[in-house]
Amino acid sequence: MNEQNLSKRLACVASYLSGVTKVADIGSDHAYLPCYLCLKNEDCYVVAGEVNEGPYQSAKAQVRQAGLCDQIDVRKGNGLAVLREEDGIEAVVIAGMGGPLIVDILTEGREALKNVHTLVLQPNVAAQVIRLWCVAHHWTLIAEEMIEEDGKIYEVLVAKKESGKRQALSAADLLLGPFLREEKSAVFRKKWSDEVASWTRVLAQLDKSQDPIAASEKRQKIEENIALVREVLQ
Repeated sequence: MNEQNLSKRLACVASYLSGVTKVADIGSDHAYLPCYLCLKNEDCYVVAGEVNEGPYQSAKAQVRQAGLCDQIDVRKGNGLAVLREEDGIEAVVIAGMGGPLIVDILTEGREALKNVHTLVLQPNVAAQVIRLWCVAHHWTLIAEEMIEEDGKIYEVLVAKKESGKRQALSAADLLLGPFLREEKSAVFRKKWSDEVASWTRVLAQLDKSQDPIAASEKRQKIEENIALVREVLQ
């Protein structure tokens, strides 16, 4: 399996694992990422975790077909519970899930992260909750990337463990990403311009709300977000 067999999204994730030889891919699905990493580096060892039977069997079949059973251990279990201390995992990948679910997995599996030094996280939505979690749990964002594939826009976040002072992120950093908002790529501008348009439509609907108190609170939050985005995009 070469890089052409990976989706653009997973190829982006893989690019942040160069030089890492012990990886956990949580929610591995068909184990495409583990197979790619191990075919590229014969010293690489990957634990591929899946909670559902169908994807678990698909991952096992893919690993067998690739002849990588000695390098990839496919395990069935919930989140980081599939990991063992003796695995010596250096980097954890969680890709293709919502931000809140990724945060739940990280929170519930904090003990399994004690010797991990790198997180590569690719939320489908709500990346801001992951940034907030990283700050709260002494993980420092070191890179971010935004890509578009098949009409969908994805964010990839890379964090390193920090034992000292917590990373300071502003409201704009949490919402938009400290690296992404500095780069302001064309994809970034597209995503957030579309988001502002969507929020503006929501504001119009709030005028018709029968719960004025809840509508007022929601309006305030949306208007704050719109202001943050417009300031960055200008």
